[in-house]
Amino acid sequence: MADTDEADAGRRDFLTTTTTIIGAAGAAAACWPFVVSMNPTPGVRAQGAASLPLDGIPPGAIRTVAWRGKPVFVFHRVPEQIAKADSSQGGKDPQPDAERVQDAAWLVVVGLCTHLGCVPNKTADGWLCPCHGSVYDNSGRILSGPAPRNLDIPPYTISADGTLMIG
Repeated sequence: MADTDEADAGRRDFLTTTTTIIGAAGAAAACWPFVVSMNPTPGVRAQGAASLPLDGIPPGAIRTVAWRGKPVFVFHRVPEQIAKADSSQGGKDPQPDAERVQDAAWLVVVGLCTHLGCVPNKTADGWLCPCHGSVYDNSGRILSGPAPRNLDIPPYTISADGTLMIG
């Protein structure tokens, strides 16, 4: 009789373990579609990075690319603009030009005013926000107006073949 009780207990343990494993696998399989649905769509992933060949931008010109739904200004600065940016630290949010650029000839900034997110217009000396009058220099540093800080710098790299990769 003791052998039968031990055999029944062994079978019960086996069935309990097997049922638990199969139940856990079923629960994981049922949850998988919900977990996968939280991944970004291909369209959202595509917005996470942007590239631009720099060889088509002449000195003094600006190109705007979309990155994460925001405009990014890519400005090919001329030597006079670089020299003027190097000689100044900016206004409210002082920062050397060398900290804002990877290559002195190229300024890459998010084209949204740091006050309320308006898109500033290019002027000869920098950018002017048409909404509330914030003025930025050719390094994207705030000079005057209500904006609290300099134009933001997105994460970017310039490859050896002259391609700008943002993001």
